[in-house]
Amino acid sequence: MKTHSRSRAVRTPGGLSVRLDPRALTVVVLLLAAACAAGIALIGTGDAKIPAADVLRTLAGNGTAYQDFIVNELRLPRVLVGLLVGASLGLGGALFQSISRNPLGSPDVLGLSQGSTAGALTVIVLLSGSASQVTVGALAGGLATGAAVYLLAWKQGVHGYRMVLVGIGVNAVMTAVNGYLLTKADLVDAARAVVWMTGSLNGRDWEQVWPLLALCAVLVPLVLVNARGLRMMEMGDDISHALGVRVQWVRLLLMVSAVLLTAAATAAAGPVSFVALTAPQLARRLTRSPGPNLVPSLCMGAALLVAADWASQRAFGADQLPVGVVTGVLGGAYLLWLLVTERRAGRI
Repeated sequence: MKTHSRSRAVRTPGGLSVRLDPRALTVVVLLLAAACAAGIALIGTGDAKIPAADVLRTLAGNGTAYQDFIVNELRLPRVLVGLLVGASLGLGGALFQSISRNPLGSPDVLGLSQGSTAGALTVIVLLSGSASQVTVGALAGGLATGAAVYLLAWKQGVHGYRMVLVGIGVNAVMTAVNGYLLTKADLVDAARAVVWMTGSLNGRDWEQVWPLLALCAVLVPLVLVNARGLRMMEMGDDISHALGVRVQWVRLLLMVSAVLLTAAATAAAGPVSFVALTAPQLARRLTRSPGPNLVPSLCMGAALLVAADWASQRAFGADQLPVGVVTGVLGGAYLLWLLVTERRAGRI
């Protein structure tokens, strides 16, 4: 696949030079439009169907009291959580894959999702905690797992191949811990835990929106400011040092950001599988641009998750599936297709 792209440098009045890739910019705009369209369709979906025009009118503050309650109180928070969770997973996956220089270097493989799940299960099974306490437990579990992977992979720095191997081992350990916790749960707690572990947006409200939105508002600009250093690090640590990049500091900062994004997304919606793995790769295929493709991956993750949630409500008749089931099926099919394609190309 060709990765050449015609890019141009734009200099701002403050002297900052920004490189713009027209194709990547077009992809970002189209993905944002797709995410918004899927979100509007999702808001109008349900027992009380609302046409897209009425949804837009209600969002602008001109709907009836009934429409305002359905749209703004019941369905809009769910869509916003879906957009934020998808964006967080897409950006977190792009960061991990770029840092590890490995397409399998995603939170699903490195054990972060299982670590967040272990934290949530601990609160559910051992403490019988509330929904907010489960969220805190999932966030703490993801952060602890991320720290363990980083420390175990450290040897005069953290290198991608070693981090992936350590992550696979940690993922196996966390999976065993989660299985053990489920065997210790009573029937009610076990059912509650299994629903959470599937990954779902059901019942999400403004209580999940605001913390995730605040975290993204801080971390996304921080990540984008360091995108230049991340792009240089893909050429190797020695070259990056020669170009003035503080490699270990940038790597640690971006890894912490990726762990926080992934853990917060898991805490809000459960371990939604494969979005962090597939969104960066799909974005890269669309942009045909080298480098981490951070913004396209973010937009791709948001569009994928909201579209999957719409499909989970409409594609199976009266049966509404958790969004994690749909992303798992789509992600598994994509991986199989990717393996067949790479094998035919002689790369594996």
